[in-house]
Amino acid sequence: MSLGLFHYISNEGGMAKQNPRRANGARRDAIRKRWRAIGAPCALCGRPIDYSLGMVLDLRTGKRRAHPMSFVVDEIVPVSKGGSPLDFANTQPAHWICNARRGNATATTPQRTQDMPLPHPWDM
Repeated sequence: MSLGLFHYISNEGGMAKQNPRRANGARRDAIRKRWRAIGAPCALCGRPIDYSLGMVLDLRTGKRRAHPMSFVVDEIVPVSKGGSPLDFANTQPAHWICNARRGNATATTPQRTQDMPLPHPWDM
């Protein structure tokens, strides 16, 4: 199904799949707030997280997007592999870029994000 600029992939039932991270927004927000209060570093690279970073304007496209070094909640066992996005014990703080580089690897998969270079300011 196509709606303007967005294309939604539907499952076999004809309905778009629901993102489990948004199934209980209040609970997910509580997890996000708890990690912000703790102020822990990125679990993937070990570098500090600037919890004040948010959305930035991409000058190339004119669209808003997450700052590469902004805070996101990462699932230790990815949702795609059966992990719960609403269980605090299955979450950890991460930079957006580190989480994107990790993809859906599990915690048992060796992580190398700390060896990857940080994004350049002109890429942000």
